[in-house]
Amino acid sequence: MWRTVGESLQKEGLGAIMVKDVHEIVQRALCLYKADGTGMADYALESLGPVAQKHTAPGLRVTACLGCHCGMLPRTVIQPEMHPGKCWAFKGSEGFLTITLSLPVHITHVTLEHIPKSLSPTGHIDSAPREFAVYGLSGFDEQEEGKFLGRFTYDSDGEPIQTFELLDSVKDVYGAAQLRVLSNWGNPEYSCVYRFRVHGQPHPH
Repeated sequence: MWRTVGESLQKEGLGAIMVKDVHEIVQRALCLYKADGTGMADYALESLGPVAQKHTAPGLRVTACLGCHCGMLPRTVIQPEMHPGKCWAFKGSEGFLTITLSLPVHITHVTLEHIPKSLSPTGHIDSAPREFAVYGLSGFDEQEEGKFLGRFTYDSDGEPIQTFELLDSVKDVYGAAQLRVLSNWGNPEYSCVYRFRVHGQPHPH
């Protein structure tokens, strides 16, 4: 298939240099896809040790998604599997989840992921988070409120995987991160979080 694409480009008068450039772009895109879609380590990934701790209670088991049981345990948010219905659901449009990280990290980016509209049984994703904020915590402490790291907007018409850069002023190291969903895209009953990731630089021991 690649040979056919290359031959077609050359027939159109596009030289070998451009063909090579296109090939390199495709290869980089494939490598990024294989690297979990972001190319950055996820310090909130459950298999590395993180735990989804304090959260909005109670969790909601939603059965209104055309037969899908959308409500699962909060730990779903830090697992890599993604398919319609495999999300953490909570009542209303506001909720929070605190995640202990695999290592103390200087957090630089976070990633929020939702299923695309094309995979939604209803054709829309109004339960997806819209406005959300991220807070850093030194560890899992019931009394700690956390430090504000940034407020962001998930674009329901954008890519399913969206990465957000934190404020340049964020220099501290955190052992936990808290996701606070502030609104969704219009669902009056519940919100769903599919996956949340935390990226950054691990603190040297």
